[in-house]
Amino acid sequence: MFRRILFAHNATPAAERALIYLEHMARQEEAEVIVLHVYQSPERYMSTSGYGALVEQLEEVAHEVVSDTVEFLQKAGVQALGVVAAGNSTARVIIETARDQDVSLIVLGTRGPTKVTDFLLGDVSTEVLRYAQCPVFLVP
Repeated sequence: MFRRILFAHNATPAAERALIYLEHMARQEEAEVIVLHVYQSPERYMSTSGYGALVEQLEEVAHEVVSDTVEFLQKAGVQALGVVAAGNSTARVIIETARDQDVSLIVLGTRGPTKVTDFLLGDVSTEVLRYAQCPVFLVP
């Protein structure tokens, strides 16, 4: 049913909880997993002398999150590959990656509301649910 799954890993406890479900589901479905981490460069610091180093560090951490997760999944017998992306809208990058990679399911953890209007889900979860063109599996 699900042959290609996109796992949006934001390095939070909720994402770690989602990883447990993802690993089980991917093994059962014999699905390939694409592990995605989206990082945002803090543009307000763009004019500071250390901005380039800051962005490099963010990207390095993103690659570590992805490679650790891919390694975990591969040790569990799941075919996995990693993608790191920079973007100002995490949800938009998740949705575009899902479309470009032709995934059949998006998995992500929810970390809670950041606005009163998003009572049960955070901003990213809400937007991915609203605009994704495939099923979305959310783990609180």
